[in-house]
Amino acid sequence: MKFSINKSELQNAISIVLKGVSTRSTLPVLSGILIEAAGDKIILQATDLELSIQYSAAALVEEDGKAVLPGKLFSDIVKNLPDASVHVEAQDERAFITCDTSSFSLKALNYEDFPGFPSVDVHQRIEIPFTQFAAMVKRVSRVVSKDASRAILTGVLVTLEAGQLRMVATDSYRLAVTEAPMPDATADEFQAVIAGSFLSEIASLPKTESPVTIALADNQILVTCEDTVFINRRIEGNFPNYKQLIPESYVTRAFLDVDRIVAGVKRASLLGSSTSPVKLDLNVASQTVQISAASQDVGSAQETLPCEIEGEDVEIAFNYSYVLEGLSSVAGDKVYLEVQSSLKPGIFRAVAPENYLYLVMPVRVS
Repeated sequence: MKFSINKSELQNAISIVLKGVSTRSTLPVLSGILIEAAGDKIILQATDLELSIQYSAAALVEEDGKAVLPGKLFSDIVKNLPDASVHVEAQDERAFITCDTSSFSLKALNYEDFPGFPSVDVHQRIEIPFTQFAAMVKRVSRVVSKDASRAILTGVLVTLEAGQLRMVATDSYRLAVTEAPMPDATADEFQAVIAGSFLSEIASLPKTESPVTIALADNQILVTCEDTVFINRRIEGNFPNYKQLIPESYVTRAFLDVDRIVAGVKRASLLGSSTSPVKLDLNVASQTVQISAASQDVGSAQETLPCEIEGEDVEIAFNYSYVLEGLSSVAGDKVYLEVQSSLKPGIFRAVAPENYLYLVMPVRVS
């Protein structure tokens, strides 16, 4: 195998497939990146047997062939090369990397031991513009559970119904729902629970005008974006019936300025802790929200902000970090806070046409 490629293009290719390299496998070959040079391009592959990634890049190929190079080391070498053409050559069990005045010789892994890229038969497929996909994923991914014992909550529910694309995530303490119209969708219906970390990896790809294609196989997800193909396992099980958690009405609704409420909660949280939440006191008569926090050993803080309120007076307390994370996903300047009582979930709802809902469980305060 022998090829040449621009350093920045090779570095970008490696950074994408490196996410699929195994760091804990007992199979040494899975710590490597398979490079296949053929025609006028190179194809890089990596897998940990759950996630498989394939990336194609144009290159000047002098000799077709395959090689598996140690993933992390190959990445570190290319990252530190000068910005010039990189020449890669592999023979038997050695690989040679040269760039400008730098040269490296590496022990290659046996490419015959490397698993073949999975072949999947897909039966459902949707296309989403990349910018829309990335924005929706970023809104819900931070709500995904980190608790591996409840695998279904580590995923994002992605559905397409009646031309409306929806992504939902919950960790049982809060719930995020975001929607976007898909009038040109080729599929009538689509439903899958996809690992939140996997969706975040795809959303972090370089911005592109090309769409993201998500396709379903029996127990796998296939995602394609430009020259990159990802295959990951589907999360099995039933996603919680989140719709029953969202109340159809409210007793109190406040219309809040996002920047001011975020700044106020941040200031109040300086006196709080994870066990002492931030309390919001909504007062209809004065049309204000009072933000307060107290810590027995430290002190207390309070701040009053003007806002528009309808309904009844209510006090409700939240974990302040949950509030800040939810509000950071609101794109507009204003947000609604809808409350039924101090013991029922509060809902932050973005202003139309932005379609984003964030439900937070309250914290009981004495």
